[in-house]
Amino acid sequence: MAIDNRIPRHVAIIMDGNGRWAEKRGRERVYGHKEGAESVRACVKYAIEKGIRYLSLFAFSEENWNRPQEEVEALMSLMLKSISDETPLFLQNGIRFRVIGDFSRLSEKLRREIDDCMKLTEPNTTLDLIIFLSYSGKWDILQAVNRYVADLYGKDGGGSFSRSGGSVPQLDARTLSSYLSTAGIPDPDLLIRTSGEQRISNFMLWQTAYTEYYFTEILWPDFRTTEFQLALDAFSQRDRRYGKVK
Repeated sequence: MAIDNRIPRHVAIIMDGNGRWAEKRGRERVYGHKEGAESVRACVKYAIEKGIRYLSLFAFSEENWNRPQEEVEALMSLMLKSISDETPLFLQNGIRFRVIGDFSRLSEKLRREIDDCMKLTEPNTTLDLIIFLSYSGKWDILQAVNRYVADLYGKDGGGSFSRSGGSVPQLDARTLSSYLSTAGIPDPDLLIRTSGEQRISNFMLWQTAYTEYYFTEILWPDFRTTEFQLALDAFSQRDRRYGKVK
């Protein structure tokens, strides 16, 4: 079966604009987050229809912990409910659910729900749905380096690295990639950001080095299949040379 190179294998989306969408309608920001969950469902379904193999969604950044406590709690409750509600559909549609990020600040209940869903859906192969939760690109690189050093030298009882001498083996790109939280996942081909902002906001800094970017003014709750297809159409027109000459 021929592979359609116009369809990206891995699409990443920075889902931005939920709060502004709600405020424009005179509603609380959490209303926008709930409506944004409908866009997630629509995009997941469309990704499967288009043959996209990996769909990464930036749901909550490390910096988002600085938002008002009420909004943070509402977002975490929505995440917990969404996982519980969607797990049967993941199993039915062959979706492997994965969550990447710093779990240390998540509640025990949410961590347990995430773990249960990931274990249940691990055998699925139609689509990897990857949620980035409490994630930072800088955190990802730092934890990768720390894990690499820990494997080389280990840690003492106080959590500090211990070294008995000798030179440090040179760290190359392939080795570092193997220590990132996304190890085993191909780098994104296409990164979409909604709401008109044109930055990647500390999202997959290493992994998006050769990713095609697509920015749209559409706020995330209004981003559905039509808007998704426009992004895919734009991607199909890109000439990806990776520094080479064609």
